[in-house]
Amino acid sequence: MGEKLNLVTPLHTSTKRDYLARMVDDKVLCMGKAKEYEADYWDGDRRFGYGGYRYDGRWKPVAERIIEHYRLTDASRILDLGCGKAHLLHELKLLLPGAEVLGLDISTHGLATAPEAIRPFLRQGRAQDELPFADKHFDLVLSLGCVFNLEIDDLAKALGEIERVGRSAYVMVESYRNNRELFNLQCWALTCESFFSEREWIWLFKHFGYTGDYEFIFFE
Repeated sequence: MGEKLNLVTPLHTSTKRDYLARMVDDKVLCMGKAKEYEADYWDGDRRFGYGGYRYDGRWKPVAERIIEHYRLTDASRILDLGCGKAHLLHELKLLLPGAEVLGLDISTHGLATAPEAIRPFLRQGRAQDELPFADKHFDLVLSLGCVFNLEIDDLAKALGEIERVGRSAYVMVESYRNNRELFNLQCWALTCESFFSEREWIWLFKHFGYTGDYEFIFFE
């Protein structure tokens, strides 16, 4: 197993959330709309997802921490699996203009509304599908806020491909450490299919042969 990291948590904890309000706001309907992963999810009402996901530079400190931790350079190859609007990948490319970067996501709207400069490096695709790359093609494969949206059989496939094509790998998933955090996660999550505790995630990583780094975000 790799290392437990703390790269995204500072950004995650900077947002305040009203867990109960989301749970009682016709959540079943909102979950269905969110799982389309299109305009309503990204830029529609907050009840369906992000409530307007606009580029504002907030991912730059995360990109800087990733570059430092993995010692990335202009010669590095980086894959962001489940890149969404690719704001993180955009920051990585700005900081490392010579790096080979690629973002993959299922959302037509997300890819179409990514920062214009990063769009040529984006493709549509699913995290659980076999990737068209040789073993260890990338120096780093990232997957932040993506694989927990898969059911467990597809989760196994995605982790297997991340392991296969990356020399190094880093995934970030939602999790919980106690009943309060589980309750908050269940209230807040619209797209999550894999609700696992910290201990369960670590067991699954080992079981599926994932040896990369990982981070858990919690809903305190």
